Amino acid sequence: MKSAVETLNPTRVRLTVEVPFEELKDSLDAAYKKINQQVTVKGFRKGKIPARVIDQRFGRGAVLEEAVNDALPKLYTEAVNEAELNPLGQPEVDITELKDGEKLAFTAEVDIRPTIEIPDYSGIEVEVDAIEVTDEDVEKSVQQLRERFASTNPVERAAAEGDVVTLDLEAKVDGEVLPDGVASGVSYTIGSGELLDGIDEAVTGLEAGGEATFTSQLKGGSAEGKDAEVTVKVTAVAARELPELDDEFAQMASEFDTLDELKADSRKRLENMKQFDQATQAQERVLEKFLELAEIPVPEKLLEDEINTRKHNLEHHQLGQMGLTLEKYLEFQGKTVEEFDAETKEQAVKGIKTQFLLDELVSQEKLNVDQEELTEHLMRRAASSGMSPDQFAQAVVQGGQVPMLVGEVARGKALAVVVEAAKVVDTNGNVVDLSDEDEEQATETVEAVAGEAEVSEEK
Repeated sequence: MKSAVETLNPTRVRLTVEVPFEELKDSLDAAYKKINQQVTVKGFRKGKIPARVIDQRFGRGAVLEEAVNDALPKLYTEAVNEAELNPLGQPEVDITELKDGEKLAFTAEVDIRPTIEIPDYSGIEVEVDAIEVTDEDVEKSVQQLRERFASTNPVERAAAEGDVVTLDLEAKVDGEVLPDGVASGVSYTIGSGELLDGIDEAVTGLEAGGEATFTSQLKGGSAEGKDAEVTVKVTAVAARELPELDDEFAQMASEFDTLDELKADSRKRLENMKQFDQATQAQERVLEKFLELAEIPVPEKLLEDEINTRKHNLEHHQLGQMGLTLEKYLEFQGKTVEEFDAETKEQAVKGIKTQFLLDELVSQEKLNVDQEELTEHLMRRAASSGMSPDQFAQAVVQGGQVPMLVGEVARGKALAVVVEAAKVVDTNGNVVDLSDEDEEQATETVEAVAGEAEVSEEK
């Protein structure tokens, strides 16, 4: 076999392959054997039909076609390995010559990973938000905990903001009661904004037994998006009573004996959360700078596939679970189709470039993923998917996704290397030390940028 490589552009090549006919012998034998198992000829046992009879009855062309189909994948892989290429996706194969008894010639165009030079990232500098937890932040956190321990007591007065009311609802569109437009015994906290627009104004000031009618656009159900005439009846009013903020509350709501200890713990937790957010912000901004430093061409076909994958996942998984169409989602977002397409393309380009660049750094730095790191990542992915670790692991193995998970962890480690080398300062001018940050957090940052689609190599 002879092969040659022609570079069409930095991300695409054309392989030209010529194969002497004698090298197709194994594939020809396999073709005759396969046809033998599929056909019957009077006077011959199944599987025992001579090759000359198959040629006469079914045509030599049918045999050659079967042999070429069998040989092409192996010949293509051999040519790819010989040229030391890293192909992406499936090739476009064109048989240019097939002479019986002489030779087979074909071309194969395929996208390849571009050659990337890792830029010097030691000079990257980024600014991040300072970690500041105010007394107001602490008070808000404690107040939220206090809200969770609130009790409700029936009152005989008009409903006011913050009260919990029990409601009966009836929605009409064009004068007709909707089949799914009647509900009774609905519990609602006035001011929470969890029901229909306009309901807070309608029920505020009503006592038990009072009714009101208002117009509101329906957010779901059979008449989603339509204006409905909604009649609401208040059947009960209850006031929310918050516990006193004292040591007794601290003992009831936490493991602490005093309110001061509870507040100190709240401050510490808020600081930890802000520290996590600061680290994520640093990773995102360092990655942005790293990408800006590198020249990374993107294969057109790969980009097209990535865009389609992102659109499919959004439309059929994320939006589908929420009962939304893409059109309705864009309406809520206030975006045109053109704006959505441009944004999706920008995200896809960034995701592909991120994978290419970090994969190259993994190779250059010889970063490995051990079993403990892979297991930790698998556990986190299982938790986010709502599956048990065993179920998730089984699904990953059966789907052949283990290399994908290894790649995710490796890219996280590569980003951690870049972040550690960068200079990170907060808005107060203080240097932020991220050398001890968890590499798993960097992996999450990379996942968020790169998306779910994996740049895969196929041979």
